[in-house]
Amino acid sequence: MSIYTRIFLITLPLLSFLSLQAQTEQHRQPAESSFKLWYDKPSGKVWENAMPIGNGRLGAMVYGNVEMETIQLNEHTLWSGGPNRNDNALLLDSMEVIRNLIFNGKQKQAEQLANKVMISKQSHGQMFGPAGEIHLSFPGHHNYTNYYRELDLESAVTKTSYVVDGVQYNREVIASFPDRVIAIHLTANNAGRISFTASFSSPQPKVTLNTPTANQLIFTGTTIDHEGVEGKVRYKGIAEIKPKGGSLSSTDTTITVKDANSVTIYISIATNFNNYQDISGDEHERAASYLVKARRKNFKKILKKHVLAYQKYYKRVELNLGNTEAEKLPTDVRLKNFSSVHDPQFAALYYQFGRYLLISSSQPGGQPANLQGIWNRSLKPAWDSKYTININAQMNYWPAEKTNLSELHEPFIRMVKELALTGQKTAKDMYGAGGWVAHHNTDIWRTTGAVDGAFWGAWSHGGGWTSQHLWEHYLYSGDKKFLKEIYPILKGAAQFYVDILVTHPKHGYLIVNPDQSPENAPQAHQGSSLDAGVTMTNQIVFDVFGSAIKAAQILNKDQAFLNTLVETRNRLAPMHIGQFGQVQEWLADIDDPQDKHRHVSHLYGLFPSNQISAYRTPALFNAARNTLLQRGDLSTGWSMGWKVNWWARMQDGNHAYKLIQNQLTPLGVNKDGGGTYNNLFDAHPPFQIDGNFGCTSGITEMLMQSADGAVHLLPALPDAWKPYGSISGIRALGGFELVNMQWKDGRVIKLEVKSNLGGNLRLRLPNALKQHKGVLTLAAGQNTNPFYQLTATPAAVISPKATLTDAPMIDTLLFDVPTVAGKTYSFYTQ
Repeated sequence: MSIYTRIFLITLPLLSFLSLQAQTEQHRQPAESSFKLWYDKPSGKVWENAMPIGNGRLGAMVYGNVEMETIQLNEHTLWSGGPNRNDNALLLDSMEVIRNLIFNGKQKQAEQLANKVMISKQSHGQMFGPAGEIHLSFPGHHNYTNYYRELDLESAVTKTSYVVDGVQYNREVIASFPDRVIAIHLTANNAGRISFTASFSSPQPKVTLNTPTANQLIFTGTTIDHEGVEGKVRYKGIAEIKPKGGSLSSTDTTITVKDANSVTIYISIATNFNNYQDISGDEHERAASYLVKARRKNFKKILKKHVLAYQKYYKRVELNLGNTEAEKLPTDVRLKNFSSVHDPQFAALYYQFGRYLLISSSQPGGQPANLQGIWNRSLKPAWDSKYTININAQMNYWPAEKTNLSELHEPFIRMVKELALTGQKTAKDMYGAGGWVAHHNTDIWRTTGAVDGAFWGAWSHGGGWTSQHLWEHYLYSGDKKFLKEIYPILKGAAQFYVDILVTHPKHGYLIVNPDQSPENAPQAHQGSSLDAGVTMTNQIVFDVFGSAIKAAQILNKDQAFLNTLVETRNRLAPMHIGQFGQVQEWLADIDDPQDKHRHVSHLYGLFPSNQISAYRTPALFNAARNTLLQRGDLSTGWSMGWKVNWWARMQDGNHAYKLIQNQLTPLGVNKDGGGTYNNLFDAHPPFQIDGNFGCTSGITEMLMQSADGAVHLLPALPDAWKPYGSISGIRALGGFELVNMQWKDGRVIKLEVKSNLGGNLRLRLPNALKQHKGVLTLAAGQNTNPFYQLTATPAAVISPKATLTDAPMIDTLLFDVPTVAGKTYSFYTQ
């Protein structure tokens, strides 16, 4: 046992330890897998208590209620409205007026004018809607015992069990990946004991329900109109009930099963949506075909295929942070205790829950995960449950590449490709520019106009930021065919900026005007968010130019355009350090150190970008730390998720872990921020799924980073995880995969890395012993040093280096290892 571990156990509050023992004795424990969300009571009427399941096309929330079970349903293309555009071409003629107002310090007047000539006069975005709810009423089941429900992350199966009159009843519900149906399986340990009535309800006003046969509930409808856009998405759902034994009867709106031995219910839903400009599909044929294929199989066969299809993704990554008695408690109790009890496995559970949610809500060929993933019960959800692309939609896909779910990036990448098409007209009509643009929101119809009001919507960088996901996919995969395919999109994003950048009259930099730092307004601007040349924008433009330059160099094309980008990039505004030691959010030094705004957009350059580095830009690195300290920790759920990533990049594991504790706190406890619901959904509040994905990304960043020229191992390991741990399957830029990494007492003890592309593998390891002062020098080719003895199998020439930085507490060692594509290298340290 390490010294640290002894100290931790001694300092653990005795009251918390005794309370933990008592709670463990009160609750029934889950069987087998540690990666389960489980509860000893039903959801009741609380949607955020229900268990989410999904297959990328269908989503469902399983309440686990005993007497009246509810399965709330979603379909990924069931959106309001229809194909439409929302550009405001009046902006072009007023652009110079707006720019001059901003340059002359009249931001509020500029915002008022922008509201008239920039913001959409049509739709501000359509809404992702619910399909409805299946209800199963079980008469006489109000008095029950031995209640238990779970969501098993290792199989993507939710189960409910309880006892009534000595009979144990079991329910299993899945969203089958290969069969594209929701399947519900009901059993009991005595024959002939399953009786219930099935019904359907929906908040959709244009829905009809009928029972054409004794075993089918069919609902059909058309989605609602919204903001002047006619609802044109037609949908059909079929719930088919297949009992073994017993009898079936029906009314116009219900189906009753009596005295069955077991029952399987297949639910199929489809729409007429083909793509953002084509809704000519046949929802009737689609729904029927999915159902016909599924009902040929019994539940056992559907379940087996479902689990195999799901585990193809899920099992790629395993995380072990240690185990304690705390994990024997129900999930809602663990959530309540997490900030005061040592429960490292709860962080691992939350990590894998984020991967589960991405697998369940984003599948190749489907729609990207929206603000709520694929789960929404409201006809008019918060922020329309669409795609907010000034942070939230991008955050959804931060885990995709690094947690080995690269294929699941496809729906988002395809959306960016479609935005690059619709955004060309927006760029031309609104800005008189080439290339393409998207503002801060879009939807299933791939609208790219400015919405909601100039305070939020005058931000024109949704296209620039989302385009970097395509470049990121290339950096992980090295797929030159893909790079050639998406190069016109990278070029188009850069071309837009080349055309709209203007010279700042005071500083001489090339900047964007009008501009804004998302959703934040400095006091100096009289409550207006509008400005010129804000820091986040300068960072995004720098990245857009950089990726287009590198892509053109790799593909050996567009030399003249490449030269233009290099020259233009050299004139962009740099990042500045302000009077409070902070990274300036605006070009002028007007930051307020008391500003606690949820958006800390000017640290885009720290994460997800890599422009701020402990090793290359130590002064900016320290300034970024000051910015984070000034903004504080507590905020909305998604903001805390982003901060986990920032503190990981700051290589401060304990602070990153504190943010995880803040985020994994029941909603309402954090007086100044969000938290987490009982089903582990992130709470803005209300529910937004981006916080879940952001934290999963952040935990990965705590254990491994690769954005700064090396595969950095354990860059931000908190004290709570130092005694022992392991992770396998995560991916690094350059085509490297950590097949296995183990650590003990904060020190890497075993490492296996697969090189998919070959080339130099630069490893950065923490100098855990910190026995040297000043600059450490090592002879070229030497493979030993006072801190690590590193041996590779197969044999490789390991060239150690050592680095120090002016940034506080950053002290690491570098090793260069030449690799061959397709080989796995095992490293052992002493």
